[in-house]
Amino acid sequence: MTETDDGLAATKRDLKLYLQDARSAVVWKLEGLSEYDVRRPLTPTGTNLLGLVKHLTGAEAAYFGTTFDRPFEGGPGLWVAGAAEPNADLWARPEEGREALLDGYRRVWAHADATVDALPLDAVGKVPWPPHGELTLGRVLLHVVAETHRHAGHADLVRELVDGRTGLRANGSVLPEGDADWWSDHYARVERAARGAAVAAGERLPD
Repeated sequence: MTETDDGLAATKRDLKLYLQDARSAVVWKLEGLSEYDVRRPLTPTGTNLLGLVKHLTGAEAAYFGTTFDRPFEGGPGLWVAGAAEPNADLWARPEEGREALLDGYRRVWAHADATVDALPLDAVGKVPWPPHGELTLGRVLLHVVAETHRHAGHADLVRELVDGRTGLRANGSVLPEGDADWWSDHYARVERAARGAAVAAGERLPD
């Protein structure tokens, strides 16, 4: 193996590591919650935890399966043009079991990882949805890492809105330690700063 090959192998390994970190964070955000809480919309556009899992399952099935002609068996098929109503991949119907959706997400991880392991980073796949085009595995892997971390951030906020639980991962938090009073004071301080900046800018404050 050449030095260049070593570098590409390290790049692939690092990207897989970051992808799995985000995947695990998304799944962890559902732990300990009721059926209602993993499904209920917490933003005006309907963002919810189980819907994020469903969406990411479809994304990995499409990008690491369909794109490289390595179809994911039992995939949701939600990313095929005309296959579903708008936003169908972003929420779970009552008959769609929570554990089944989580199992599907974990199974698509294995399928995606197998695609990454089997192909070089410069392997070219064809994206079948608009805008159609060709992408290398390296570009696809980078995209899915970024997308999964973005949705992990959505999950962070939704979980905090559900029950106040925060943290980067199950075994640790990047937030400062503080009790409820500390966080209440911090919130009030941030609000005062926002209002002060708005007044200085001549803006009208909300009631």
